[in-house]
Amino acid sequence: MADGTKNPARFLRDVGREMKRVTWPNRRELTKYTIVVIITIIFFVIFFAAVDSGLSELVRLLLG
Repeated sequence: MADGTKNPARFLRDVGREMKRVTWPNRRELTKYTIVVIITIIFFVIFFAAVDSGLSELVRLLLG
């Protein structure tokens, strides 16, 4: 759509063409990526829980 026209049919055709060029991960790669995402999420949950707990304790100490 760099030429400025807004043709939905052409857009969908172009999307279809681009989707054929995509290299999809195989099952093994997908499993690895999924594990990395889950580990990252667990890390951030633990990190933010620790920060929240620390800040809560700090506020308790300062106010009471």
